[in-house]
Amino acid sequence: MEIIRTALRSLLGNRTRSLLTMLGIIIGVGAVITMVAIGNGASQQIESMVASFGQNLIIVMPAPPNSSTGARGAAGSGESLTLDDSYALASEGFSIACTAPESNASAQIIYGNSNWNTSVTGSTPDILQVRNWTMESGAMFTEQDVRSAAKVCVIGQTVAKELFGYSDPIDSVIRVRSIPFKVVGMTTKKGANSWGQDQDDFILVPITTAQRRLSRGGARVDTVRRINVQAKDKNSIEAAQSEIVSILRQRHKLTEGVGNDFMVRNLTEVQENATNTANVMSMLLGAVASISLLVGGIGIMNIMLVSVSERTREIGIRMAVGARPSNVRIQFLTEAIVLSLLGGAIGIGCGIGVSSLVEHFANWPAVVSIHSIVIAAGFSGFVGVLFGFWPAWKASNLDPIVALRTE
Repeated sequence: MEIIRTALRSLLGNRTRSLLTMLGIIIGVGAVITMVAIGNGASQQIESMVASFGQNLIIVMPAPPNSSTGARGAAGSGESLTLDDSYALASEGFSIACTAPESNASAQIIYGNSNWNTSVTGSTPDILQVRNWTMESGAMFTEQDVRSAAKVCVIGQTVAKELFGYSDPIDSVIRVRSIPFKVVGMTTKKGANSWGQDQDDFILVPITTAQRRLSRGGARVDTVRRINVQAKDKNSIEAAQSEIVSILRQRHKLTEGVGNDFMVRNLTEVQENATNTANVMSMLLGAVASISLLVGGIGIMNIMLVSVSERTREIGIRMAVGARPSNVRIQFLTEAIVLSLLGGAIGIGCGIGVSSLVEHFANWPAVVSIHSIVIAAGFSGFVGVLFGFWPAWKASNLDPIVALRTE
């Protein structure tokens, strides 16, 4: 403890120089923590984005058709998937928990003197489980409603607010493309997703109703735009994906050598790839910020060498009264470590503060982890040892007689 107190007295005796010396360490540690926090926030945002689509989700879409000129259409624009395909996957797939087909369109909806343009999604009751939706009031339409193509709907809270204000929408009748629909339920508010899209601006209707009453153009009535498939758990995703391909190829009578007329997208793979990319970027940002720590360490070494030159006579007196070279070496090494650790502590505070400012003003999640703080603090101590050793070794090897003659 006496060595640490002596080191602090020496550093406080030159406050301005000590602060300027620590500046490189402060900037380096603060930059590392901030950059890693931004990278962690990106990973968290990606996970949140994928989770908003649903857990253990696999999306099946029709393969894009080829035009007469050879040009391929947009993804999901084909007509190879049907409602029966969705039911077959749910009943025949051992690794599949449930499926929810979708048929999407946009439409103007009217209630009294209010109107609103929104997305109309035709699906089955299992869409709630697949997409992690819950009911705020009322109830989801039933399988019987799907079989009978009933004119009932479930609305999101944005639609409820625009059409009904603060009134209860349950059992009200709205018009979708001039067709009356009874509101039987309202989903719980989810808010905007990570890219700002309103997740409450939609209407859910039985998919058969959407196919028969709301479809436009020359598309086949029995087709679906996509099938959402939920695997039983995370470990079952690959098996479920294989089952999807096998079942659909058999149903579509695709012989060996013929390509699939559908596409299978595993969102877990998308999440893992995006998260890995975010982690790599976080590591690169942290590595670039670590250069400041290297610069700070060089600054400590330079200042400690100057300190050795200025305190040569003091070193000679200590050795003359019995101090061993190891005592001098430990004293100067302690000063370098204390200087580095103090800079690291201030840098940690600055890093946490800057991360909070980024999150507040840039509206970007910045997640400060204990792991990054420990690494930054440990690295700052390592810098003190690494760059303080040479000045300490030089001081301990001074000749006492020569040192005492120094003015």
